[in-house]
Amino acid sequence: MLSRARAAYRWFRAFRRTRPFWGAVWMVAGGWTVLKFSLSSVQLIVSTGFGGVAGYLVGGGMILCGLIPLAAPRQRYTFGLLGCVLAVVSLVVSNLGGFLLGMALGVLGGSMLVGWGAKRPRGAARAAAGAVPEAVEA
Repeated sequence: MLSRARAAYRWFRAFRRTRPFWGAVWMVAGGWTVLKFSLSSVQLIVSTGFGGVAGYLVGGGMILCGLIPLAAPRQRYTFGLLGCVLAVVSLVVSNLGGFLLGMALGVLGGSMLVGWGAKRPRGAARAAAGAVPEAVEA
């Protein structure tokens, strides 16, 4: 049983290090917050029209923008920027962006998605650290 837990932890650690994991976590948390604060009865949403549905669309879009880079890490720029835009739009369409908390989490997650870089192999990191940059001629 303990060996399975260790194997599962090693798999999760390898998964987390090869994907923009923490950016995705913050983006999903922000989307969930926006979605949670825009929940209301279906009758109210139907009567208010797009204003009622916008909170659901923005919150769901933020959650998707957080989950897609976990499956396709090369798309982190696209979905990180789109998630940031949706987070800022949530300020207008969904109760001040989940009372500013969902918007802040979404912008944090989106910026972490855009800024994430793949882990370099150990040999390449050592070679890069020991290399001396070339002098620039004026």
